[in-house]
Amino acid sequence: MGGVEELKISIVGAGMGGLACALAFAKKGFKHIDVYEAASNLGFVGAGIQLAPNLARVLDRWDCWAKIQAEATVVTSSSIREGSTNKELSLVPMPDLEDLYGYPHCVGHRASLAGSLYDGCLKEPAITFHFGTALESVKDFGPGKVSFTVKARNAEPYEEQADILIGADGIKSGVRTTLLKRINSSAEVEDTGQAAYRIMLSRADMEKDSEMLELLDSDCALRWIGEKRHIVAYPISNKTIYNLSTCQPDTHFAAAPSVTYTTRGDKSAMLEVYGDFCPLVKRMLNLVPEGEVCEWRLRSHKPLESWTLGTVALLGDACHPTLPHLGQGATMAIEDAAVVAECVSAVPLHKDEDGTTRIDREALARALKVYEMLRRDRTYALVEMAAFSGRTLHLGEGKAKEERDRQFAEGRKKGNAVPDKWASPEVQKMVYSHDCVAEAREKFEELYSGLAKEHTDGVGNTNRITV
Repeated sequence: MGGVEELKISIVGAGMGGLACALAFAKKGFKHIDVYEAASNLGFVGAGIQLAPNLARVLDRWDCWAKIQAEATVVTSSSIREGSTNKELSLVPMPDLEDLYGYPHCVGHRASLAGSLYDGCLKEPAITFHFGTALESVKDFGPGKVSFTVKARNAEPYEEQADILIGADGIKSGVRTTLLKRINSSAEVEDTGQAAYRIMLSRADMEKDSEMLELLDSDCALRWIGEKRHIVAYPISNKTIYNLSTCQPDTHFAAAPSVTYTTRGDKSAMLEVYGDFCPLVKRMLNLVPEGEVCEWRLRSHKPLESWTLGTVALLGDACHPTLPHLGQGATMAIEDAAVVAECVSAVPLHKDEDGTTRIDREALARALKVYEMLRRDRTYALVEMAAFSGRTLHLGEGKAKEERDRQFAEGRKKGNAVPDKWASPEVQKMVYSHDCVAEAREKFEELYSGLAKEHTDGVGNTNRITV
């Protein structure tokens, strides 16, 4: 075998994490990258997305950031308002994030981010996409090549092999299910009790309402909060679209099959959920055309026992799905992709007695475990922080809400913490200053050496480091 760049990398899933993973490996010089996607095409849909400095830092390394930023809105402040009255509880200025972290905080369209990643992949001859092809099973995690079965639409299943298999197949990950079953573990997908409407209003929809137009032309991200509910809103796509993302109790999925994650919503039901919100919010919700209301089920699972087995690894929602309240879901998946490619590319070559070099498969397994060690604690901390922020925003009447609102008022003073973790300066510093690639380069050798010694000494969980 030649150098690591000759390894065959197979990726299941072509969402944000899968596209980023393929591009990350290609940018590191890998020559054989296959992406299997069950959908017949990517069909970029969705709504707005947070484009934080720690995401921009990764994308810029891949030459993807400039095009995305050109269409995005640079957020310079965050206004947190009482949903029922539109009273501003706090205005958090954010004018200097680029000075602090090297990149601004932007908001944009999901299609812009996904499209930029996909365009980057199409420029890489090493990447081959297999659309309309779904994973059926993972047969062998090693010590030889990973063996797995896929099935193209209207065709018979067939077996594939790879040196490394990455499960970027989301919350319903088949790779995760098989991996955990193999190590006698499990992590059932759980309901969070929350659901979301995602709404995009055009400039033409809003231009006759001066109050709405002021929002569309601003650089402010808004959050209207109420008991058990909130709405996040901001302008995207060169301020031609106003994006609203809601969060409310899940009342429509409870009786649905567990596999159901989206449903065609009812406009009257949506208006009823936010019926006690201020007139401005209700006017915007009224602009949504009948028949175009769609509701998403927000689901999660407990932290996994392991993200890797042999030379198979998970990334993104397959191993750390999160509620959207911190705006870091896609970012974490893309950071995972950058780190896993960085770790595999750093695997040391083994020199035989005759002078030839080869890659030890146990070394590949250890490199994937280093990836997990670099990402696990950070991602789970952000997942919990997002959940905590949601609980805080959704407080009902009482002393806890009064204290929260007092803290929001204090947040008007520059640098003060606020209960909305997304807008809180100390959380922004922890999240936005992070350079996942620099950390991987700095810590890989130490972590890898520690795992190698652990393996040599015969201690530790063999399921987690052995191929």
